[in-house]
Amino acid sequence: MKKKYNTCALQVAGILLVTWAVACSPSQVRLTDYANPLFGTTTLWDSIDIGYTPTHRTWGAEVFPGASLPNAMVQVSPVTQFRSGSGYQYEDTVIFGFTHTNKGHWNLCHVPLLPVTGAVAPDDYCSGYSHDNEEAHPGYYRVLLERYGIHAELTATLRCAYHRYTYRKGQEKKLLVDLARSNERVREWHIAQDGEKAFTGFQHAGEKIYFYATSNYKIQAIDSLISGRRIVPMLHFASEKNNAPLELKIGFSFVSVENAKNNLAKEMAAKSFADVRAEATDTWETLLSKIRVWGGTQRQRTIFYSSLYRAFLWPALRSDANGDFLDIHGAVTNKGFRYYTDPSFWDDHRNKLVLLDMLSPSVAVDVIRSITDRGGKTGFMPTFFHGDHAAVFVAGAYLRGLRGFDVDSAYRLLLRNATIESRSRPYLNQYMEKGYIPEPDIEHPNTETVASAGVTKTLEYAYDDYAVALLAKALNDTANYAMLMRRTVSYKNLFDPSTGLMRGRLANGEWVKNFDPYYPYYEYMYREANAWQSSFFAPHDVDGLISLYRSPDDFERKLDSLFTIPWKGYEAHNLSCFIGQYCHGNQPDHNYPYLYYFVGRQEKSQALIDTLLEHFYGMGEHGLALAGMDDAGEMSSWYVFNAIGLYPFSPADDTYIITVPLFDRVSFALDDVRFTIRKQQRTGRKIKTITYNRQPLVGYFITHAQLKEGKELKIDN
Repeated sequence: MKKKYNTCALQVAGILLVTWAVACSPSQVRLTDYANPLFGTTTLWDSIDIGYTPTHRTWGAEVFPGASLPNAMVQVSPVTQFRSGSGYQYEDTVIFGFTHTNKGHWNLCHVPLLPVTGAVAPDDYCSGYSHDNEEAHPGYYRVLLERYGIHAELTATLRCAYHRYTYRKGQEKKLLVDLARSNERVREWHIAQDGEKAFTGFQHAGEKIYFYATSNYKIQAIDSLISGRRIVPMLHFASEKNNAPLELKIGFSFVSVENAKNNLAKEMAAKSFADVRAEATDTWETLLSKIRVWGGTQRQRTIFYSSLYRAFLWPALRSDANGDFLDIHGAVTNKGFRYYTDPSFWDDHRNKLVLLDMLSPSVAVDVIRSITDRGGKTGFMPTFFHGDHAAVFVAGAYLRGLRGFDVDSAYRLLLRNATIESRSRPYLNQYMEKGYIPEPDIEHPNTETVASAGVTKTLEYAYDDYAVALLAKALNDTANYAMLMRRTVSYKNLFDPSTGLMRGRLANGEWVKNFDPYYPYYEYMYREANAWQSSFFAPHDVDGLISLYRSPDDFERKLDSLFTIPWKGYEAHNLSCFIGQYCHGNQPDHNYPYLYYFVGRQEKSQALIDTLLEHFYGMGEHGLALAGMDDAGEMSSWYVFNAIGLYPFSPADDTYIITVPLFDRVSFALDDVRFTIRKQQRTGRKIKTITYNRQPLVGYFITHAQLKEGKELKIDN
């Protein structure tokens, strides 16, 4: 497959790395200089890259370039297009404002602000901008608003945003607060002045967020631009002779204005813009430095640290500095831990949440406390989008040694998910009764057809059962362990020997007749995939999966077909960038490249991994595109793990499969110890020997407990 990228393009848009960084080791250059928040913001348009000729814009990584701290409440970022992914698309040419919450999933984008001057209209106020006058670093963003000649700069703390707007001399200073807009439907909003230099209010769009803002200029008035039903509040600031930049410090809360004001007082009130920016940089530097790499190219280091940065922006904080948060029923609650949003379990249980366990264990613990609190109110552990993968997250965290959460309560909720049909596990009764989830036989299905996605659900429920079983075993619940383990082989009930693929079954046991293994579906038989991309998901039982074929050689040939039969040109929003039928632009098959390990052909896996690392990150005209949507850090985390030579093939387990790293040496901090990964001079893709603490390893897996010994893992290839 032909791939095009510009190895220098990652330095565009004001993210110019210092020239001596090429020759220096990470100990001599700040790692935040490598991390580029604009990485992932561009869209792929080239049919050679995408795998088909697009008739509409394909999904990019859908990430935001603005300022945030790790797993913070506030993400202050430009919006170039509302109702589009993160709200920012690199190819857009105008900015509508700077919003304060972001995930990259077509939601959030609360409280848009835009500094303006002169005459504006409620339907005509956006400003053009150029990437030549745009700059982004972890915790900092700036851009020139060309229409107004205003230099806008943004930085943030956990719960507060700091805006600095430099106007031309003599310009009148105004601020639009377009509270009727967000990436979600706005139900209601309010804004009011509070004293000479403060304003306050709320916006209810999905969640209800409150704000309290202070200015270094007096507020002369708050009026509104009105056109029909469009009402846009506008603040007018008094002029001052020194023409200092207009500075806004804004505290946010999902509880109350009072808590927003308190958050501002606790985190930002007495600090300058330079202070806050420096603290944000230092916070990111501390996190990024938990993994240090030596060797590799500048491009590889830039992609690596940009990906590591991207992996730690979600889930997001929802509790205030005093510990208050709104529980799932809307009651003000304070339980003494940091309350977080649900992770994107379907996407990032595969790798990103493992990275969270490893590098931010205290955050991971509080995320588990948060989902357990929500589950305690509803009777079931929360899920996200598809499957029941909180089970994988909780089990994996517990087996990696994370403590501090109520594991018994979490386990009881996960067991309820696994045994009582609910919104957490739709079609569970059929799964338990038949050993699979049936699908209707639809005569002319298309990509948009909605049914039960029974194949994907069956395979994923089988793996989720395995995760809950691991917890049952750890907690000495032998009866439920045995019950759940019996269900973990349910995936076999959908294997069609005549095709060698997983296929939808009717309620009467017959196969779905209208079967095209190459055709992608969003929710018919398969979830965002076709049969090829869905047929090899059994990370807990690969030997059992292989046994469905006539021989390991037959299984290997089927894998060869997966990676060599060309994509048939089908167009789907979130499927892009293929190696054969394998799609790296979406999550379902992201652990398939490692399957060759299980038939004694590790070098084939490494060839695929090398290709994906080299050509599916830093793509496109500007070298800023990913193969597909980042999905709250999953795509980025795949790169991070494989670049250092480890991957959580089965994330519910406390083991990692070993690959050949990109870098010569890696130093990885786990709590208070560091383990090292060292690559011998590469002569090929086949791993010859693996040692840990100078002792040979048997096989290709290493446990989390071994890594915590802080020794050296050496890979000789």
